Amino acid sequence: MEALSGLLPDGIGTGAAAFLIAASFFTSALTASFGVGGGTVMLLLLGFFIPVAALIPVHGAVQFGSNTGRAWHQRAHVRRDIFWPFSIGSVIGAIAGAFLVVQLPDAALKLFLGLFIVVVTWANIPGIERLGRAGLAAGSIVLALLNMFVGATGPLLTTFFAQFMAGDRKALVATHAASMSVQHLLKVVVFGVAGFAFAAWVPLVAVMIVSGYLGTVYGSKLLDRLPEDKFRFWFRIGITLLALDMVRRGLADYL
Repeated sequence: MEALSGLLPDGIGTGAAAFLIAASFFTSALTASFGVGGGTVMLLLLGFFIPVAALIPVHGAVQFGSNTGRAWHQRAHVRRDIFWPFSIGSVIGAIAGAFLVVQLPDAALKLFLGLFIVVVTWANIPGIERLGRAGLAAGSIVLALLNMFVGATGPLLTTFFAQFMAGDRKALVATHAASMSVQHLLKVVVFGVAGFAFAAWVPLVAVMIVSGYLGTVYGSKLLDRLPEDKFRFWFRIGITLLALDMVRRGLADYL
C-alpha cells in the first residue's frame, strides 16, 4: 500500500485514487453507449479530490486518453470526412485562442451555450446538410475558441455532429471521440507549455486511461444492442440535462 501511495500525487490517497479509477470505467462506458455525459461527470468527480489549479489539465489528460481509446476501439465508424476538417479547424482555433486577450463573461457564455444547445438538440439547423469541409473547419475554429473560454464544448460538439449524422449512432459516438481527443490533446499541450507539472500525475492518469478503455469496450457493447430510436431519445435527454445544468451554473454566477 505504501508503494502505491508513493506513485500518487501529494494530497491524493489510495482510496480517492481507487474511486477515480473506478469512475473512469463507468464514465467512459456512459459516453461509449450514449455519446455524451462521461466527461462532464468525470470533471465533477475530479473536483472533489483534485486541487483547482490541477483540475482542468488533469481532466484534459484523462479525457484525451479516454477519447483516444474510444476512437481507436470504434475506429471503423469514424467519419473521416468530418474528422479531418474539424481537426484542422481546431488547431487553427487553439492557436488563435492563445493570442486572444479579450476576457469573455463566463456566466453569459454558459447561459447562451446552454440555451443554444437545447434548441439545436430538439430542432434541425436549416441547411446544415449542405455545409461542406470549409464550413466544418470554420465551425471547429469557433468550438476551439469557445473551449479556451468555457471548457464545456463536449455537449455542443455532440449536438453539432448530430446534425450531420442523424440515424447513425455509431458514427456519431466514434467521430465525437476522435474529434474530442484532438481538442483535449491541444489543451494538454497548452498547459504543458505553460509549465503545469504533469509528471506527478502520470501514474494515476495512466491507470485511469486503462480503466476508461475497459469502460469503452463495455459501453460499446451496449451501443451495439441499443436500438437507434432509443439511442436518439436518451441522447437528447442527456444533452438537454447537461445544457440545463450549464444554464443553471450561468445563472448562479449572476446571483
